[in-house]
Amino acid sequence: MKLTIKQPILMEHLNYVIRGISNKNLIPILNCIKFELTNDGLYLMSTDNEISIKTFIDKKDIENIDICGTIVVSGRYIYEIIKKLPNEAINIEEVVDSKLSITTTNSSFQLNCNDASEFPSLELEDNKTPIIIQKKLFKTIINQTIFATSNQESRPILTGINFHIEGDYLQCIATDSYRLAKKTIKIHNPMTDIIDIVIPTKNISELIKLFNDDDDSIEIHIFSNKVIFKFNDIIMMSRLINGTYPDTSKLIPETFEIDLQVNLSDFYDAIDRASLLTNEADKNTIKLESHGNDITISSNIPEIGNVVEKIMVENKNNQDIKIAFSSKYMMDALKSFGSTDVDLLFNGEIKPIILKSSSSDDLIQLILPIRTY
Repeated sequence: MKLTIKQPILMEHLNYVIRGISNKNLIPILNCIKFELTNDGLYLMSTDNEISIKTFIDKKDIENIDICGTIVVSGRYIYEIIKKLPNEAINIEEVVDSKLSITTTNSSFQLNCNDASEFPSLELEDNKTPIIIQKKLFKTIINQTIFATSNQESRPILTGINFHIEGDYLQCIATDSYRLAKKTIKIHNPMTDIIDIVIPTKNISELIKLFNDDDDSIEIHIFSNKVIFKFNDIIMMSRLINGTYPDTSKLIPETFEIDLQVNLSDFYDAIDRASLLTNEADKNTIKLESHGNDITISSNIPEIGNVVEKIMVENKNNQDIKIAFSSKYMMDALKSFGSTDVDLLFNGEIKPIILKSSSSDDLIQLILPIRTY
C-alpha cells in the first residue's frame, strides 16, 4: 500500500474511526484501524465488537494512489501521529517486515502492522427498507431523551433508548425508572412490521458526535441483533441490547386534575437557584406549592440555610398542589423543550409529574415525585 494524502483530510476521517476503538479492549486487533486502499479511494475501519465504524475518502481527495493494498495498525498511535503532523502532504507506505512508513518533509515514523486477516469482518450490509430521517431531527430526538436512560448495569435494558416504530410513527423512549422521556415523530416511509429495539446509550452518544451541521439525512437499517446508520461517507454499526423494554404506554395519564402553564425560562431559573441549597444525599429535593396563579419553590439544607422562589403561572384548573421532586431531574427535563411555555400536569402529590409543551404533544417528560409532605 502506498499513497499521499493531505493531513487535514486524513485527520478528519481518523476522528471518525477512532470512536470505534475501546481503551478497555484486551484483544489487540480490536485496538487497531484497518486501512484499505483501492483505485476508488481509501476506506478506514474500526470495531470493538459493540460498535463498528467505516468511512471512505474518495480518490479525488487523495494526492496520489500508487499501490493499492490493506494494512492494520494501532489506532491510538497512528491517530496521535497524524494529529501532531503539520498541515501538509503525508506519504504513507507499507514497507518490508510488515511496517508502515509515515513521512512528511521533516518527520518520519514507522509503525508495526498487524495481520490484516485477523481483523473482524464488519458485516455492514443494507436493509431493503431503511428508515430515513434528517440528521438534525435525529440529533434533536436523541438530545431530548438520552439523559433519562439509566447508568445502572443491574437493569441493562434501561441503559439504552427504545426505538418503537409502528406504521409511520417513531417513538423514542428512555427511562431509568425514576423519570421518563418520550419523543414521537412521523416518518415518511411507513413500516409494515412493528419494530421494537433498544440501542445502547453510549453507542448513540458516539453516533451523534459523528454528525456535522449539514442538512443531510441518515439511513437507519435495522436487523434482529444490530442497527446500521449510514450518512455522508460514514457507516456505523451498533449492537442492540437483548431483552424486552418495559411497557410504558400506561404510565402517562390522559386526564389531569391540575394544569399549571409556566414560562419555561422563569421556571428553570427559579429551579436552578433553589437547587443551590440541595444535596445529592437528599436527591436534590425541592418543594413546589401552588396558590392560584402563584407558585412557591423552596429548598433547604438545615445546617446551611434555605431559599424561597416565587413565580407567576396560569392555573388552568384552579386547583392547588403541594409536591416535591428532584431539581436535577426537573432541570434536565426542562432543557429538552424548545418552547416558550411548558405545562406542568399533576394528579396529586404522589402521582407522576408530566411536562409537555403548551403547543405540542410530541415530547413528554415524566418525573416521579419525592414524598416529603
